Amino acid sequence: MSSSSTNNNIDTTAFTVAQLPCLDDNYGYLIHDPKTGDTAAVDTPDASVYEKELTNRGWKLSHIFNTHHHWDHTGGNLELKKDGVKIYGPSENIPGCDVPLNGGDVIDFGNKQATIIDVGGHTKGHIAYHFPTEHTVFVGDSLFALGCGKMFEGTPSQFWASLKRLRELPDETIVYCAHEYTQSNAKFAMSVESGNPKLVARAEEIYAKRQRGERTVPSLMGVEKETNPFLRGDISEEIRKNVGAVDGDTDDVIFGKVRKAKDTFRG
Repeated sequence: MSSSSTNNNIDTTAFTVAQLPCLDDNYGYLIHDPKTGDTAAVDTPDASVYEKELTNRGWKLSHIFNTHHHWDHTGGNLELKKDGVKIYGPSENIPGCDVPLNGGDVIDFGNKQATIIDVGGHTKGHIAYHFPTEHTVFVGDSLFALGCGKMFEGTPSQFWASLKRLRELPDETIVYCAHEYTQSNAKFAMSVESGNPKLVARAEEIYAKRQRGERTVPSLMGVEKETNPFLRGDISEEIRKNVGAVDGDTDDVIFGKVRKAKDTFRG
């Protein structure tokens, strides 16, 4: 994959990704296939932001790919659903959904295909859109840079299984998550695995970027595997010790303890 990043664009071999800051800390995305003209919104935090970007770029929206049902991911669906736009989403309460999706489904976009990954846990039906030939995955609120979503509806067992599915993706996969939470996530990660030199270096880089007002999203899956505590509870003795894991705890139980520690973290 060849890629470059200018003016919030990431150009891949088949499509361009435009990253759109929305609301307080959301990121929305537009994916554009220049060969077919197909353009997809990945979640719809703010319809007006999308409409402005589409107009500025001369793109015509054709698809909406929702990851889960929360309002800050579906709030612009109905306003943007016009002129033949089709809405895809999980089997949840997705406004205007035309094509309900489940893990393992494959959908066409432009001349490429996306594989749907079940990443339930933040919500029960949460999905991710993986474009394997483009080494790209849109994960919504399931996985964040150095974090994961709060467990509003799922169980530790479900959420851990979801994160393991994402962890199996190749290291070079570009991870597009839906919020700029990385600095606070780094503080928590350091509280449970400060002995990880790769995490220490990444945290310093993140603090510097945020001080300069720069974005920390997207990230690479390989970097998440090395530094994200929510992907490392089964391999890091330091994390297990710091979240109070005991002998006999299964990996999903350990994940639940990491998630609980983050929920109560005030660092």
